[in-house]
Amino acid sequence: MTHSGSCLCGAVTYEVDGDFDAFYLCHCGRCRKDTGSAHAANLFSSSASLRWLTGEDRVTRFHLEGTLHARAFCSLCGSAVPQLQSDGSLLVVPAGSLDTSAPIAPDAHLFTADRASWDAGLERLRAFDGLPK
Repeated sequence: MTHSGSCLCGAVTYEVDGDFDAFYLCHCGRCRKDTGSAHAANLFSSSASLRWLTGEDRVTRFHLEGTLHARAFCSLCGSAVPQLQSDGSLLVVPAGSLDTSAPIAPDAHLFTADRASWDAGLERLRAFDGLPK
């Protein structure tokens, strides 16, 4: 199966060929800092291949020293984009960067003990199809 994706500004585009092994929503403090949100939503594959279509030269990589935590993002708009772990054994694809539908549903929430204090009962909030009027 082939999945396609891009960054917000469209400078970076990619394809992933293969299947995803897992889809996790991570609530750790590092992922919350990365995303500025309640959690990161990443797909993982140990067998799929990543092909940059455009903008590979615009991809910036950051590795938090002393940890396994790393991220890749478009240097123009800051959007998260796929990355291979340093040893190349695992592809991590931010679910929100996909232009095609995520082929699997999330498997689990991770690091829920680190969950943001405001990330509870969100399903009870009012919902709007667009901006509130």
